[in-house]
Amino acid sequence: MSEALPNFEGLLREALAPVEPPEDLAERLEGTLQSITEMAADELQEWELSAMRDPRNWARPAAALVVGSTAGVALVLLRARHRSSTSGGAAGVRNMAERSLRDLGGEARKLLGDR
Repeated sequence: MSEALPNFEGLLREALAPVEPPEDLAERLEGTLQSITEMAADELQEWELSAMRDPRNWARPAAALVVGSTAGVALVLLRARHRSSTSGGAAGVRNMAERSLRDLGGEARKLLGDR
């Protein structure tokens, strides 16, 4: 039994070793979120207001609104986090929070300005 224990610990150590994500993960995630946001916006633009009188027609625009909003918020947070991590460490919690809010506002303005 004592021979199996060190082998088990070594296997556990190897299995629980930290794994670095691929370098292009953030770019791929950003591209995917951008395309989801654009597809949801296109879906909402295609709907006519006269078709909205019937509640049976509400599912697709509601889903597009929820998915598009979620992807847009995630995209804003991803870009703001990337910008704050590349700009260096903040001097304090307050400075970091102020910078994050400014970055979030700037990214939201960029996304809304593109439409």
